Amino acid sequence: MSEETSSHRALSEEEVQTRLQNELPHWVYENGWIRRKIKTSGWKATLMVVNTVGHLAEKAWHHPDLTVSYAFVIVKLVTHAAKGITEKDFALAKKIEDVVFWDAAADSQGALEGTPDDPRFKYIKKD
Repeated sequence: MSEETSSHRALSEEEVQTRLQNELPHWVYENGWIRRKIKTSGWKATLMVVNTVGHLAEKAWHHPDLTVSYAFVIVKLVTHAAKGITEKDFALAKKIEDVVFWDAAADSQGALEGTPDDPRFKYIKKD
């Protein structure tokens, strides 16, 4: 099976559940979609998350449904053409996780200090 074909093959519910548990533990399978609720500290942080997800989705040319509220964003993914969850959904979900929850201080070997450990500056609430 070619990579292009396999990226469009809908995975079984069992495959989706197993992969979520192993690869994306903060995502859930619900009503045929994979979903992640990202909690924020308020409106500005919510807009940063929305813009980040929007940028990634456009670069991937795979667009999630978003629910946007004052202090959270819900991201839902499905591949409509396949009528189910595919590799495309997992790839974009992983990229969203990597970018939105990136911790500069832990990843930069001291070059970047990251967001100060002060409630005034926190904007993403980690699970």
